[in-house]
Amino acid sequence: MRTTPVTFYSEGERIAALWRTPDATDGPLRAIVQGPGWLGLKDAKLYVRYHEALTAAGFGVLVFDYRGFGDSEGDRGYLSPAWQLDDLINAVTYLTTRDDVISDAIGVFGTGGTGGGNAVLLAATDARIKAAVSQVPVADGDDWLHRMRSESDWLSFLADLEADRRTRVLEGAGRRVHPREEIMVPTAERRTTTVKADVDDRIPTSVPLSCAEEIRAYKPLAAAAGLTTPLLVIGVDKDATTPTDHAEALYEAATGPKELIVQRHTTHYAAYDRYWEQTTPRIVEWFDRYVGGIDLEIRSRVDPSGSATVTTGEQS
Repeated sequence: MRTTPVTFYSEGERIAALWRTPDATDGPLRAIVQGPGWLGLKDAKLYVRYHEALTAAGFGVLVFDYRGFGDSEGDRGYLSPAWQLDDLINAVTYLTTRDDVISDAIGVFGTGGTGGGNAVLLAATDARIKAAVSQVPVADGDDWLHRMRSESDWLSFLADLEADRRTRVLEGAGRRVHPREEIMVPTAERRTTTVKADVDDRIPTSVPLSCAEEIRAYKPLAAAAGLTTPLLVIGVDKDATTPTDHAEALYEAATGPKELIVQRHTTHYAAYDRYWEQTTPRIVEWFDRYVGGIDLEIRSRVDPSGSATVTTGEQS
């Protein structure tokens, strides 16, 4: 696998990305775009083996740092799912400008909380996405934040958000908090896992508490309702970090080709290793099946009156 640093712009800010391709290429590539998961960075070791599997299957993979994170420009540490979706859309546009990419053969891969949810949001927003894979996703940000806390802690958290709104109105700025400790509440497993150790010391340690308002408004499940883009969802049974029923709800809401994989007898972070050999081929196969350029468009009459038509395509 070859890795080439590249840059593009999102809403005027320079975005740092890695373009990963097969060692030997023959012609333009089908491409997969990935924005990192919750507080993730483009060069996380966790992603490398997924990218190796995808490039071995002939795909190019573009993974990037969101605005304000890692090597990208932007307001440092501002945690905005809305911005992240814009960055993903702009990343897709960047791929369409590359001569080594088949511009109508692009999929999206997302893993890890908002990474998984963002894949669904992009598929629902951008018709250029031919297929999506969402691994251990967050489907509803408000429910996600609520279920990390006891009911008394949740009510206290809501009171803090309301107090912060008043402070911002009166003073122009609110509190800053640690995103992993005071917006997300880490599980015992998260405190001990080394899965993300290579990037943990490079994530923001201070973000505006107001970012929690954006997480509460984060609704990939609403976007998945009626989604016709092929969607593969991967969850973990009894997941204490990204609830299993979030993955199940996304699968149930989608109306196009879809598949749900639930990994059992493991935990959120352990599953990345335990089931990597089982899930990764399914990820590759999903993209291989649905991500392809359309060479032949076919229109057929399906109603005797001739008033309805179906448009289909045959992939290259």
